[in-house]
Amino acid sequence: MMRSSPAEELKRNLTGVVGGSITLPDPLLEFGFFLDKLNNVAMVKDGKLEILEEKYKNKLHWNKDSGLFTLTDVQKNESGVYKMDSKRGLILSFSYSVTVYDPAPTPAVETLNVSSDSCWLLCSVDKLTALLWYRDEEIQNQNSSALSLPITVYKQDRDSSYRCVAANPAENKTLHVNLTTSCGFNTTESVEYNRLIKHWNVITFPIKVAAFMVLTAVVVRRRDLYSTNPTT
Repeated sequence: MMRSSPAEELKRNLTGVVGGSITLPDPLLEFGFFLDKLNNVAMVKDGKLEILEEKYKNKLHWNKDSGLFTLTDVQKNESGVYKMDSKRGLILSFSYSVTVYDPAPTPAVETLNVSSDSCWLLCSVDKLTALLWYRDEEIQNQNSSALSLPITVYKQDRDSSYRCVAANPAENKTLHVNLTTSCGFNTTESVEYNRLIKHWNVITFPIKVAAFMVLTAVVVRRRDLYSTNPTT
């Protein structure tokens, strides 16, 4: 097993959403410091957290049991580099590049055109973001930065699940599409059709068997008559 040297710094990239929280993944259970860039803003000692910078009084929290720090109500201007230094036992330094993003926009879907066998849908958002169209678990269309993204849905795929996803590196928001409402496709139509076919086969099967038996009897009867009175 390899161990980090005292001079080694472990670096991690973390993301968050405005107004949300970010928990640093590495514990500090004994003695050490939490730093904003190069400034000591908090210290853990004897199982207690001491906040050294006033602006972190209600923002930085430390869980005594897990040893994890959490930044709450994060804002975009708080993006930057944070550090955590352990000063007891194995000395380690953890560096976190934190990026805070606006929340992902909520997608909306409108129907642009409907034909007898297809439907054209448009997914839209109010600010540039990554947009993706999924059919079941497969991406059908995508754009890394867009305000809208179209897709054509074919009636033969009406039993599939369609959804539009608006995403950024910190989160994503998903809108599932009801094809019955958006396209007029009846997702149960194929199921109902198969049920009716099976029902019809159950009803007509005895009739088909009876007709086959009558036809067989006629053929046998004619063969017997032919054998008894052959023509010359």
